[in-house]
Amino acid sequence: MSAKRDMLVVAHTGRDDALRAAITVCDQLSSAGLTPVVAPNQAPDFRSHFEGELHLLGEDVPLTEVELTIVLGGDGTILGAAELTRGSNAPLLGINHGHVGFLAESEKDDLSWTVQQALAGEYDVDERLVLDVAVTHDGEEVFRSFALNEATLEKASRARMIEVALEVDGRPISAFGADGVVMSTPTGSTAYSFSAGGPIVWPGVEALLMVPLSAHALFARPLVVGPDSVMAVELLERSSAHAVLWCDGRRSVEIRPGSRVQATRSAHPIWLARLHPGPFTDRLVNKFSLPVTGWRGPGE
Repeated sequence: MSAKRDMLVVAHTGRDDALRAAITVCDQLSSAGLTPVVAPNQAPDFRSHFEGELHLLGEDVPLTEVELTIVLGGDGTILGAAELTRGSNAPLLGINHGHVGFLAESEKDDLSWTVQQALAGEYDVDERLVLDVAVTHDGEEVFRSFALNEATLEKASRARMIEVALEVDGRPISAFGADGVVMSTPTGSTAYSFSAGGPIVWPGVEALLMVPLSAHALFARPLVVGPDSVMAVELLERSSAHAVLWCDGRRSVEIRPGSRVQATRSAHPIWLARLHPGPFTDRLVNKFSLPVTGWRGPGE
């Protein structure tokens, strides 16, 4: 008798195309003898379209028993799935129903093939560095979270800059007024950090990034530091405005002047399932539609 297998299906249920695709995935899993697993908060949307049996995550199936999470949506949906499955070893397999879909592994036209590969276990797994993020005020921890892409401290008021000091490994770097600061992983280097002028860092590079946002300073360059460095941003007491800390654009907390935001490498990475063994360079070119016409290559 074959071992029981559980695959979690997560969708952007606010998009009709993503929800329809998720139902197709459930049909395919059911035909293969699996009972699809869904999050309790998404179950009503799934059950309104899917007539087969569904298991609820955390009730019928514990998170630790999930083999793979199939995600249908854009990068935001994948980040949400990372939040949902935090603490498990189940890799995330993204099927893009968004825009760029940098974290996704396949496009919606490859839906059936992608599920077949998942069922056959024909995928590799990439380990992705994650940030542990903590906020302290007057020496007391007031917030803790994580970030696969980035933790961003940004001004709460459009009209006012915030005054910040940057710190690496317990030593100050610089202080200035700015719209904010992005602390990013290599995975997030193609997201908010990239939009702010930060470098693109290949996922295989173990590093952390700090990227100021619209800083009023002569020295406010993006910084790339070691993976075990401790990055910190202090919202200075002289700052006349409060700030907001966002983790992956999903979890937020108000930051008062005098607070300190610290980001370090987490002991718990996140895994992404990969179906295509090609280099990151090709993914970068394809996702951003970069012009490479005229390239001849080595030996040509």
